Amino acid sequence: MILQRTLAQAVTATGVGLHSGERVKLTLRPAAPDSGIVFRRTDLDPVVDVRAEPALVNDTRLSSTLVTDTGVRIGTIEHLMSAFAGLGIDNLVIEVTAAEMPIMDGSAAPFIYLLQSAGIVDQAKPKRFIRVKQPIEVVEGDKWVKLEPYAGFSVELSIEFNHPAFNRAPQQVRIDFSGHSYIDEISRARTFGFMHEVEYMKSQGLGLGGNLNNAIVIDDEYVLNPEGLRFPDEFVRHKILDAIGDLYIVGHPLIAAFSGHKSGHAMNNALLRKLLATPSAWEFVSFADAIDVPSSFHRLPLAE
Repeated sequence: MILQRTLAQAVTATGVGLHSGERVKLTLRPAAPDSGIVFRRTDLDPVVDVRAEPALVNDTRLSSTLVTDTGVRIGTIEHLMSAFAGLGIDNLVIEVTAAEMPIMDGSAAPFIYLLQSAGIVDQAKPKRFIRVKQPIEVVEGDKWVKLEPYAGFSVELSIEFNHPAFNRAPQQVRIDFSGHSYIDEISRARTFGFMHEVEYMKSQGLGLGGNLNNAIVIDDEYVLNPEGLRFPDEFVRHKILDAIGDLYIVGHPLIAAFSGHKSGHAMNNALLRKLLATPSAWEFVSFADAIDVPSSFHRLPLAE
């Protein structure tokens, strides 16, 4: 049987919020089967728990942020959620001392390291997948995202920036996880932004913690980071990292092909909401025998 997963023990890290600039302590704790991904604001009195679910993604300005009906915020969760998806973690409590996750180096790799250092364990309940049964699409002008039936999990994204730094490599990537490793090919891709956007972002209270250590920064022509890019097509790979995290807010791995053009957090969330609102388009499935699981999920790192 393919089982749910959590951590073997708690693990803690500290960092800075990309948009708030606030210092934040992050503690990841094991959670019971079927409890899902729950964020806990320990800086509030009383402490507030917020479960990750698509209906609570109510701010998508440059990140995915959960906002409850009482205004409690859990910001910039997509990189952490992407790491959970990459390691197949189902149940976890994420304690934070601020309204935003730490940005770390701008990718999911530090979170992968944290999770693996804590140890990943199987639990005595079957893992529940969401299998997409019919296509679901969201279109806004020349932007679109789509989920289609597929015997596994694949992501294909394209971006479009008329800029020298982007034109040096393909702006479209397809990753089928039956033959590719999330950790090796996606987790290290960093978030990016343009110098000319910085002042506007700061006027909106965003990007206050950003620097060359946690984001790729681009001027009118070049990447400003002294070390350059980690992949020639790091920009679109980071968009894939984001999309995987945004999709995992649904709380279950998807058996589907996801594709999109010029998509972002808002459209990814709209796609999930449309999927959930179309009961005929999906179903929950579990697998009694590992041999029946789509090969895209065979590459998940082994639990302890």
